[in-house]
Formats: sequence, C-alpha cells, structure tokens
Amino acid sequence: MPETDLTLEQETAQNSSQENNTPSNEEGTIQISVVSTIGEVPVENATVTISYTGDPGSPLKVLTTDSSGQTPVTELPAPPVELSLQPESEQQPYSEYNIEVTAEGYEPVLVSGSEILAGQFSLQPIRMNPLASTEEDEKVVIIPVHTLFGEYPPKIPEEEIKPMAETGEIVLSRVVVPEYVIVHDGVPNDSTAKNYWVRYRDYIKNVASCEIYSTWPEAAIYANILVIMSFTLNRVYTEWYRNQGYNFTITSSTAYDQKWIYGRNIFENIDYLVDNVFANYLSRPGVRQPIFTSYCDGKRVTCSGLSQWGSMYLGEQGYSAIEIIRYYYGSDMYINTADIISGVPSSWPGYNLGIGASGEKVRQLQTQLNRIARNYPAIPTITADGIYGPATAEAVRTFQRIFHLPQTGITDYPTWYEISEIYVGVSRISEPN
Repeated sequence: MPETDLTLEQETAQNSSQENNTPSNEEGTIQISVVSTIGEVPVENATVTISYTGDPGSPLKVLTTDSSGQTPVTELPAPPVELSLQPESEQQPYSEYNIEVTAEGYEPVLVSGSEILAGQFSLQPIRMNPLASTEEDEKVVIIPVHTLFGEYPPKIPEEEIKPMAETGEIVLSRVVVPEYVIVHDGVPNDSTAKNYWVRYRDYIKNVASCEIYSTWPEAAIYANILVIMSFTLNRVYTEWYRNQGYNFTITSSTAYDQKWIYGRNIFENIDYLVDNVFANYLSRPGVRQPIFTSYCDGKRVTCSGLSQWGSMYLGEQGYSAIEIIRYYYGSDMYINTADIISGVPSSWPGYNLGIGASGEKVRQLQTQLNRIARNYPAIPTITADGIYGPATAEAVRTFQRIFHLPQTGITDYPTWYEISEIYVGVSRISEPN
C-alpha cells in the first residue's frame, strides 16, 4: 500500500485507539461501497479485506463488491453499547477496522480506523482512482479518534448572530442549501491544508458521525443534526471565511468550526435522518440569517450552547428535538426551512409519488432513474411515459435498497432528493476538484 506521513493529531489518534480491538459478544454491521473517482461509476469485483486496526496482518473478512460496487452487509465485533451512552467510560465505545480495497485497473486504497458501534449499521464509502487518473485523492485514509473520546481543541466562542453589511455584496439575500461546501482540512491560516469539495448532505452526515454517537436517542441525534446544519448554513449565508479573504466555506478544526474527516464512515440512521431534514436550520424571530449554534461535549468542555452529552440525557428522558434545542438556546428558537436547494434538476412535488401517479414529475423521475441505471445496472430500465406503474415502483425500490432508504417503492421527500443527487453525480461530465 502507498505510504503517507501522519500528522501529530493522526499519530495521537492511532496510538490511543489500539486498545479497542478486543472482540466482544456484541456486534455492529458494515457495508462498503466502492466507486471510481471518475464518473461516479461503481467498481464491481473489487476485493475488500477487513482486519482489526491493531492487527492489520490478520484478515477477518474478505469480500467482493457487486454490480453496484457494494459488499454484502457484514457483522463485526464491537464493545458493549452502554459505553457509548456514558461519557465517564475510559474504554473506547467502538471498535476500529482497517479496510483495504484492490480492483483491477485501480490504485489500491486503505482506510484505517473505520468505526463500528454495537447494534449500528455503518456505511463506509471508498473512492478509487483509475490507474491512468490524474486525481489526487488520498490513497491512505486515516480516521482519527472520535471527538467524544479523544482530545480536540475547544471551540473559540463566537456570537450567534453575525454583524451584516447592508451593501448586498457580502451575504446571500436568501438562505440556500448549497450543492457543495468547500472544507479546509485544517485551521484557517494553514496554507498547506487541502481544500475538499464536499456535497452538503455528505458533509452534514460526516460531521454528525464525527461529533455524536449513532446509538443515542433519535430526538437527540435530530437536535444535534439541526445544530450542525444551522452552524454550517450560517457560515454559508454570511460568507464568513470568504469575507476574510479565504477560498473555502468552513474548516475541519474543532477550534473554529466542527469536525469533518475525509473518507470516514457514517452511520445509516444518521444518513437517513439527514436525508429527511437537510433543508432545515434554526432561526430566531426577526433574524434572517441561520443562527450560529455553538455546541460542545458538555463534560470536558462547557459552552453557552448545546451540550452534546446533555442532549443525549434529555433524549433519554423523552424530550423532543425542538424541546432539546429550546432547553439550550431558549424558547424563541424554531426550526426553519431553506428557500432554495441548489444543484437539483427539479424540486420535490410536495407529495409522495406512488403507483397511480402521473405527469411531468413522474416522467422526470423515470428519466433520472434510467440515467442512474447506466451506472447501477441492478436498477431496471423503465419507460419514461409519465405513468407511475409497478415497473417504476420496482425501479425506485431497487434504488432505495442500493442507497439505504426504506424500500417502499414510493418516491417520498428523501428518495426524490437522493435520486436527484445521484442523477446529477452520474450525469455530470466533470466535477470540481
């Protein structure tokens, strides 16, 4: 495998993570999805070797990807789930695995430190460079210790509402969910840190998987996702870093922003929840910009915003997501929805599409599915006649299976926008790099 120099943070993370590889009686599951960096084409017949991070020379599983570039769902040992529900635990609450991927015609990839939590379904994306590619994506991906378990710099306090110039040249006129954010993988003034173009929803899923545990109550996860999205959209709306002369949207530094890790695994329940609420953010009456929602773990670091561990306890007590939000930010905080979603060919019709539906929205859906099927041949090709019949429902159901959505055959809000995002990805001739 290619070698890479580790940063001090990565070395510390690796050294602190080697005690987690003791098998337990509990298990989590993982599925690896492999695509080419060129054209978002699934890589079929890739060989995927899984081993403990602390014992990389002893393979536990050797898997092969299917026509959708996916391995079978695989069970792996994990520490007891209770460890991820108590901040005082000195034992790492997740196990870590190395995932090595090889495929004919592609450069090999190694992901070190993919996290498995007991009872949770982990989704590990892998991007492979064709041998003739000029792409510069990482060949070795190091996933450092989770923010709730490792030591990271605390957030530098900021005001939740940013001063706004009235010239109309500095900020957006409306709240927009961007297609991409540009993540600077370091502190703002580190000119050696790489910038990554990351799809907005993928960014939110990544940060949520870095910042909280997917074992928490759904209301707590939802509350944290709302906080992460509002934080991010405030950076987008105010052009915070661009107004300081930088060429990125946000950083991966916990001192300035929130943790994001290139190539890390995400968790299926976080993945699905973000797909359902990705256009939301937090507002106060009379304030146009998304609120800059500071947060911290609430144990090692305290702050004036949301306590992550405190939100977990409130979720266990039956608090709803908005009740958790108002507990920390006050009773005048409410959930808002962005005016515009960038990068989609057409907005959701406002109601679910199922058998019996017809019209131009159905035709658009069918056309997009047929284009996606050229990359993902497991999806059956259908007639784009604008009529939502059994064949269309089956194509949607197959798409939902591949992209980890409930397999209903009905095109609801998350399915519509997932189809739109994948369609844009596979049909675009070139993407930012």
